[in-house]
Amino acid sequence: MTEERPVLVATEADDVTADMVITQLNRRSVPVVRFNPADIGTDLTVSARFGTCLAPVAGQVRTLSRDIDLTRVRAVYWRRPVWPAFPHLSDGDARFAAAQVRYGLGGILYALDGPQWVNHPLRNAAADYKPAQLACAQRIGLAVPPTLVTNNPDMAREFITVHGQVIHKTLRWTPYERDGVPVTGWADPVTAAEIDDSVRVTPHLFQARVDKAADVRVLVAGGKLFAVRIDSGLLDWRKDYAAHSYTVIALPGQVNKALLACLDHFGLVSGSFDLAVDRAGDYWWLELNPNGQWGWLEEKTGLEMSAAFADLLTC
Repeated sequence: MTEERPVLVATEADDVTADMVITQLNRRSVPVVRFNPADIGTDLTVSARFGTCLAPVAGQVRTLSRDIDLTRVRAVYWRRPVWPAFPHLSDGDARFAAAQVRYGLGGILYALDGPQWVNHPLRNAAADYKPAQLACAQRIGLAVPPTLVTNNPDMAREFITVHGQVIHKTLRWTPYERDGVPVTGWADPVTAAEIDDSVRVTPHLFQARVDKAADVRVLVAGGKLFAVRIDSGLLDWRKDYAAHSYTVIALPGQVNKALLACLDHFGLVSGSFDLAVDRAGDYWWLELNPNGQWGWLEEKTGLEMSAAFADLLTC
């Protein structure tokens, strides 16, 4: 009997969602090698040879408990890996070392020919730009709230005046502290009076507020769609998970088709979509997270999301 080829799982140390997928793979007797790039050194080593007669890429990834032949990798689940920061080094040395890991370890994995990527990190990165998402959503026929990305204060004030109820969103979530306290960027209301010259420092995203009845989180994994309606009464439901009720729903066929087309446009095999449903029952695009969280939704609804990922990684 041929031994199962292993799945590489790249993620941080504490990742309950990855644990759920690994449990599904274990049930199928599929070997798993889990690693985190931040462990590079004695806890993680990588080696690869090029220009030999063996294969275009031949090498190994070794952790404290596993050793994997890179030519046998079946799939790579690029979940929530953390790159090393090297805080013990000077700033210049740390930047240099971090770049070598990204382009060394990352480059070796990207060079592999054959594994199924869920998702390839370069594809994730390309899909992570909100302006590109908004344009894609409109092209594939989804309703997109009027949105302005600008660092021009006058244009921002004009947009808010025209649309009345407007929210501000970050263009990308980034770890941030103010006076030593972690700060998260929520979707928050903004008025024209709040716009000052500091807007010029960087582009901002302003969006007309949807008169929503509820939010909808949709997970797609390998063509399987799981849609959950989230009733919270909050502008940004992420502020208080305890305030929600969850309902499994079926999306209109044209919405399903559009979401699959969006993933295909960005070359992704999985993704988490945030939609809003208004009081007329119409669906509005909000955003795509190429590697969004979904584990808590499986726990709340019983949807077999982790099994869908295991199917995708072993197909």
